[in-house]
Amino acid sequence: MCIRVKKPGLLTTVQDTGRFGLQKYGVLASGAMDTMALRLANLLAGNEEQAAALEITLLGPALVFEKATLVALAGGNLSPAVDGMPIPLWRPVYIPAGSTLTFGGAVSGCRTYLAVAGGICVPDVMESRSTYLRAGIGGFHGRALQAGDVLKTGESTGWLKAPSDEAVVLPWGVSHELRPVYEENPVLRVVRGPEFECFAEESKQKFWKEPFRVTPQSDRMGYRLADVSLELTEPLEMVSSAVSFGTIQVPPEGNPIVLLADRQTAGGYPRIAQIISVDLPLIAQVKPGGYVRFEEVSLEEAQALYVKREFDMKQFKQGLTLQVR
Repeated sequence: MCIRVKKPGLLTTVQDTGRFGLQKYGVLASGAMDTMALRLANLLAGNEEQAAALEITLLGPALVFEKATLVALAGGNLSPAVDGMPIPLWRPVYIPAGSTLTFGGAVSGCRTYLAVAGGICVPDVMESRSTYLRAGIGGFHGRALQAGDVLKTGESTGWLKAPSDEAVVLPWGVSHELRPVYEENPVLRVVRGPEFECFAEESKQKFWKEPFRVTPQSDRMGYRLADVSLELTEPLEMVSSAVSFGTIQVPPEGNPIVLLADRQTAGGYPRIAQIISVDLPLIAQVKPGGYVRFEEVSLEEAQALYVKREFDMKQFKQGLTLQVR
């Protein structure tokens, strides 16, 4: 099965859950910005949750499906439609052969994930199909999609059959309780970073109370925040240390940077906080110009929230298996 790219959109790339185990060699993890949405879209399409899918940013592409297939969209709502008929997110959708999937305005969030039954078929590069744009590796020839590209998909699991020559939305999907609650200006829960106590008391208070604006200079590597400047109590010489998705570091000019999917493997700036895992999808869906606030939780609370989410995911997968029998 093939998908032809009629229009590429603003930034459409192939992503999976990331390239792990190689950061000690300086290889970035990359992967989807909103991993939760990617996992759920894949499950709805009958794939393994880490399968390769399309990450569609802000202005979506026009994609022509050469054969009938099952797809699922999850994440930000960019107004998807099949041959002009609006289709919902968080549900499986059959798309007939020859149909065109397009996108309109961004209703919520800024990234949609399109999973196709069988997954997007591109070569593994260091055990991942994710695109790392700066190095030009992984995904579809290491780059964003362009008009005229033809994407191949893998073998469908076949656990759902196309029932119609027209687009059909299946009457079940992901419950509202399991979906991330995207907000234009979210409050993000964090734990204190290793250098939190190195900041001046006034800056610590600002960090908890003031809204930070996401600037247009933000990308998949990191969101640059503005409007609130943070200061250390005294100059700090640091040896580069490990960073991860959601690490908030503060360069000398005082404007924080939230490290994201294409982050470097180590950083030398003070780390004031770390966004907890269950809130990473929320920062991934904030548009430039949006505002974020930070709220402190304990490490134990963060771990409990993570365990609950993964338990809910496990229950969803079990329910999905029963649904399609």
